[in-house]
Amino acid sequence: MKADHEAVEAVSEILSRATDGLVSVEAPFDLVDEGLGARVDPTRPVTVRAYMSAQHAGDAVDRARRDLGHLQAFGLRPIGELETRLVHEEDWAEAWKSHFPVLRVGRRLVIKPTWREHDAAPGDVVIALDPGMAFGTGLHPTTRLCLAALEELADEDGLAHRRVLDVGCGSGILGIAAALLGAGSVLGVDTDPIAVEATQANAALNQLQAVVSTRRGTIRTDDGPFDVVLANLIATLLIDLSPELRQSVVAGGPLIASGIFADREAEVQLAFGAVGLRVVNRWQDTDWVALEAVAD
Repeated sequence: MKADHEAVEAVSEILSRATDGLVSVEAPFDLVDEGLGARVDPTRPVTVRAYMSAQHAGDAVDRARRDLGHLQAFGLRPIGELETRLVHEEDWAEAWKSHFPVLRVGRRLVIKPTWREHDAAPGDVVIALDPGMAFGTGLHPTTRLCLAALEELADEDGLAHRRVLDVGCGSGILGIAAALLGAGSVLGVDTDPIAVEATQANAALNQLQAVVSTRRGTIRTDDGPFDVVLANLIATLLIDLSPELRQSVVAGGPLIASGIFADREAEVQLAFGAVGLRVVNRWQDTDWVALEAVAD
């Protein structure tokens, strides 16, 4: 069975085509710590919301409903019925924010949406984040796994002053975390222009414009090699891009790869091994796995 992440990406892509990119992905969570933190509930479904003008909704809704029905043929996890309702634009602009709480990941990392309050404890590394419409808030297990791996790497002095590449940067959360944990420079690349803009904006929110840069596109050989590479993608992309990922990291340098559903881990490890990426560590959260591979 294919991964939840693949189903979310497929649904987001369909709704994005119908709505010019105005899509938010909302992971289910329960508030903890008197409402100042959150715990993701992997047993409940993810909600994908999209906004479009009511004037053009008819044909777009019909097309999206038809395309969503076709997804079932690809063996994705169950996808619920498409529901529609009329809302005022200002209501949409504020309502989606309620789905992003302050989230603590690991011992030190705290993800704080810009509209939330948080009293930082000593030693907290606080990431100010305005995810906008870009995927990547820290709520999804794949992102949390990468953040935990980054924290471990920083504890081992593996980030200080290093050059970092973030492939598929999304909201920029991983690259920004790397910078706050000591990386000397970070390049975030993504094929989605919305993601590139979100990463730039979030880097500015954290006063990291001099450290975090962005580029629209995918891996390029003239960018690297880098000391550390982050790739929170999906298993299929990790397999397809494994040669480029190997070329992008220095010999002996770590690649942190996530977005891997547990039943595809063996395929990813096999692809990595074939190009000289030796897996030395793994993390698991529910059905999701992240791998640390070292370039031989």
